[in-house]
Amino acid sequence: MADTAKTIKIKQTGSLIGATKVQRATMAGLGLKKMNAEKILQDTPAIRGMITKVAHLVTVVEE
Repeated sequence: MADTAKTIKIKQTGSLIGATKVQRATMAGLGLKKMNAEKILQDTPAIRGMITKVAHLVTVVEE
């Protein structure tokens, strides 16, 4: 079942220095802590919503 699930690869492109607590928590939820960090996650509506909240800090590398 996990093999057929779609994945999405995101990369952190912005710094968390000026980010709010909510944005920092969202980035932690996505598993991103440092600049240029990449993470492969399942492509779910919840993850898409989190990416939308911090769109100025992340880039979608692969869908």
